Amino acid sequence: MTERKALLILHGKQALNEDVRAAVQARRDEGWDLAVRVTWEGGDAQRLVAEALAAGYPTIIAGGGDGTLRDVAEAMALADADADASLVLLPLGTANDFARAAGVSLLPHEALALLDEAATPIDLGEVDGQLFLNMATGGFGSKITANTSEDLKRVLGGAAYFLTGLTRFSDVHAAFGRFSGPDFSWEGDFLALGIGNGRQAGGGHVLCPQACVNDGLLDICIIPAPQDVVGTLGTLLSGGILGLESVSINARLPWVEIEAPEGLDLNLDGEPLESKALRFNARPAALRVHLPPGSPLLDAIALGMDG
Repeated sequence: MTERKALLILHGKQALNEDVRAAVQARRDEGWDLAVRVTWEGGDAQRLVAEALAAGYPTIIAGGGDGTLRDVAEAMALADADADASLVLLPLGTANDFARAAGVSLLPHEALALLDEAATPIDLGEVDGQLFLNMATGGFGSKITANTSEDLKRVLGGAAYFLTGLTRFSDVHAAFGRFSGPDFSWEGDFLALGIGNGRQAGGGHVLCPQACVNDGLLDICIIPAPQDVVGTLGTLLSGGILGLESVSINARLPWVEIEAPEGLDLNLDGEPLESKALRFNARPAALRVHLPPGSPLLDAIALGMDG
């Protein structure tokens, strides 16, 4: 029987979240040895992961937004190979893009019920020495995420990203990039870019609708700069998948290299990244994660469920 012991790494903003406290206590009442540690400043998530692994915790829970989930996932994947702990996601942010796409409940007691599910190996994305759980975005989409205020997110939730996007049409300009990968090459001006292990970013904007976390591939979505900028951005911000596919260039690749002579600003699960040349790689089966049965992000063939 799997040891019923886990450590929750909780973002400091959620320390007084009564729903989280109740969910943790409920799991304790059901026999789980569930410890809680709270982050205070940058680097705390990585330190707490190291301490949890050293203490022998078989399961770590990441409680917070997409950035916290990425920090914990990265720290676990980069840890000593002998540490085979698994990850449970407790989404508590505004966007919760990865969790929503994966079918993880936003209700703390339902999310913590995933402690009882078997862990599945999933891929992570890698770029410039950093790992990411969900998606790297560039161009207009990343500017929306970076410029959406915390106050607006608290009031409007995910809709705040949409409102910010509507108010920034006048700031839009295209970036130039060269993209290359196995049997794939494209160059030109583009408005937005998504390189996904997950499917959506920026509070629900679906850029990579076919992405799976266990296929060993990254999904690439490039939105070329069109003549009808406003119309294309409307499609992007509205989240219409069919409309998006009609204006985007898509590929599924184990790696892709990007050259941007004028520089490229990216958002990596909430973390800014700037460079003129980048190589993205998929890291297959880099981390074991407890996902809901039938999660949309799990490829059935890769799971051996194709009959």
